[in-house]
Amino acid sequence: MKKAVIKTGGKQYIVSAGDTIVVDRLKVEDGKPIELDILALFDTEKNAIELGNPLLKSKAQATIVENIKGDKLRVARFKAKSRYRRVTGFRAYLSKITINAI
Repeated sequence: MKKAVIKTGGKQYIVSAGDTIVVDRLKVEDGKPIELDILALFDTEKNAIELGNPLLKSKAQATIVENIKGDKLRVARFKAKSRYRRVTGFRAYLSKITINAI
């Protein structure tokens, strides 16, 4: 079984073929294929590790399942003794992707 460390949106994820993960929004339409950079590759059957410097030449093949919005976060500001209170919300834009091949 192969596992890879991929990089997208300034973050790194450990994935294998068939995994579905939620990442920061990718500006690609639903159902479109994309390629993701691979930082490291692990093969558990052969006990082999392949590290990039900083990236490997191979790419991970993935498909955008859907573009979604995350859970709402409550953001509050408060200053003591001055009756200042502000509450706003925030919802992150996310993409759900499925890894097809490594």
